[in-house]
Amino acid sequence: MTDIDAKDEERHRAKMAKRKAVQDAEVAQKTVEKGLLIVNTGPGKGKTTAAFGLALRMLGYGKRVGVVQFIKGKWHTGEKDAFAAFGERVVWHTMGEGFTWETQDLKRDIAAAEAAWAKALELVADPSISLIVLDELNIALRYDYLPLDRVIAALNARRADLHVVVTGRNAKPALIEAADLVTEMTAVKHHFAAGVKAQPGIEF
Repeated sequence: MTDIDAKDEERHRAKMAKRKAVQDAEVAQKTVEKGLLIVNTGPGKGKTTAAFGLALRMLGYGKRVGVVQFIKGKWHTGEKDAFAAFGERVVWHTMGEGFTWETQDLKRDIAAAEAAWAKALELVADPSISLIVLDELNIALRYDYLPLDRVIAALNARRADLHVVVTGRNAKPALIEAADLVTEMTAVKHHFAAGVKAQPGIEF
């Protein structure tokens, strides 16, 4: 362990006391409590993972959560199995049929997105749900499978205490403008580029 003399210790204590005072004052100014519209976007990995982290946190407080997957197909994922352990406290709908390059059928993709959005609206109307994850909704909006104005209007009209997380690359500017919190995941390095395949527990 590095030796710390008394002067260094005192300087550190004074610095941290000032930092705490500033932090406490800033926190005290935040008085608004509301349901948030959160957008996780960007080319980096972790958008859906971060959303599920919030869902797990909400479950930790005894709340109910809903998940609608707009693009991801029926393939097996670890997160779906994990959330199934919470029983009726998690409402999960995997509505996608795979990415557009897999289906290669525009009408089919639009129909799947419309069906997923209908499920999303059902969850928005459920007063027992505290947080909804709309996974890859950004992708459906990017390809114009759903009318952007209609989606934003519905999200803006949700009840005041409902949190909604939207994931997927290329979030539309209008959605970013409507959101309370936007995080862009940046791709710095990815093992896929080095030939490492998708692995259970990491990608799915």
